[in-house]
Amino acid sequence: MKILAIDTSTKNLCLAIYDQGKFYEYNLAVGRELSVLLAPSIQRAVEGAGLKISDIDYFAAGLGPGSFTGLRIGLAAIKGISVIGNKPVIGVSSLDILAKNAGITDRVIVSALDARRGLIYCSSYKNEKGILKRKSNYQLLSQDEFIKTFPSKSVILGDALDLYRNKILSHIKGSVALDKDYWKLSAHNLMELVLNKIKSRQASSALTIKPIYLYPKECQIKTR
Repeated sequence: MKILAIDTSTKNLCLAIYDQGKFYEYNLAVGRELSVLLAPSIQRAVEGAGLKISDIDYFAAGLGPGSFTGLRIGLAAIKGISVIGNKPVIGVSSLDILAKNAGITDRVIVSALDARRGLIYCSSYKNEKGILKRKSNYQLLSQDEFIKTFPSKSVILGDALDLYRNKILSHIKGSVALDKDYWKLSAHNLMELVLNKIKSRQASSALTIKPIYLYPKECQIKTR
């Protein structure tokens, strides 16, 4: 089984390749150059693993929430490649990928990403017998809503802490804020989640996979 997975929801391109138990991981800061760097980065990574695009059995993409532009570019690329080869597609939430950075803890884990406009993309998780289980919906919350939603002693990680750390820690009693080393999405965690979805037969297709947009429709880009 061979898999290509990417996440483009942040300023960093997260790219992973799985080939019969071998794993290749690429993490690249792309900023606003994603549209220019994505295709050649995928090509170099696939060739570096000794493969061709036609060898890939499954394609996967991070679904966000995150950068609208980044998500559209990443999903368009994965959809296009998968359609050409008539291959299945797996979608994974970027909040799920982030939560795995917290490691094994018996506390509630909260992924918290800056959604701009004073808002936070977030969701909560709990380790159950070594498996990370999501315990809340993917949400778009204000700072006040965030501190009322999650329990005391939570482990919180993500770039929303860059803006709201003091308020969060002062109101969610006993909580722990992980530092910046834990905020970047990991290609390894992305692939682990993809493998779990394949094992549980949760593959989709380019026609049905959709990004996770949490902003109201009137705040999103409209197409005609």
